[in-house]
Amino acid sequence: MTPLVLRLVRDAGADPDVPLPAYETAGAAGADLRANLAPEDRAAGLTLAPMDRRIVPTGLRLELPQGYEAQVRPRSGLAARHGVTVLNAPGTIDADYRGPLGVLLVNLGSAPYVIAHGERIAQMIVAPVVQVSITQVEDLGETARGAGGFGSTGRG
Repeated sequence: MTPLVLRLVRDAGADPDVPLPAYETAGAAGADLRANLAPEDRAAGLTLAPMDRRIVPTGLRLELPQGYEAQVRPRSGLAARHGVTVLNAPGTIDADYRGPLGVLLVNLGSAPYVIAHGERIAQMIVAPVVQVSITQVEDLGETARGAGGFGSTGRG
């Protein structure tokens, strides 16, 4: 089976020494994305105050194969240790988008967090997309669950 290829380029001014997205283990579902900060921010990093949000640049632009999306998800360690997570998780990158890839981070923790240049800030999962034909109908088929919503199937 031929592996799927994700084409990318670095933005003008991006630091070429920041590693490209990579799977950190053989079984990893997501490739880690790294902060690629503007030259004036690289030494000090970006400070994310509690409850603050910011789009952190990766210095990359992607070309996904048609029929696929990239999902940007939080890194569990960053969220658990510092309360820093992806605000619109999962963020979606469409196959026809060619703009800069930024990661919308929020600090839900109680202390400021400094995002270092080159730090792993999120993970990216490439997944197939199915587009459906949307049709309005008069009624929907019945199921055992019916209209039961959040928590309707019980605890545990």
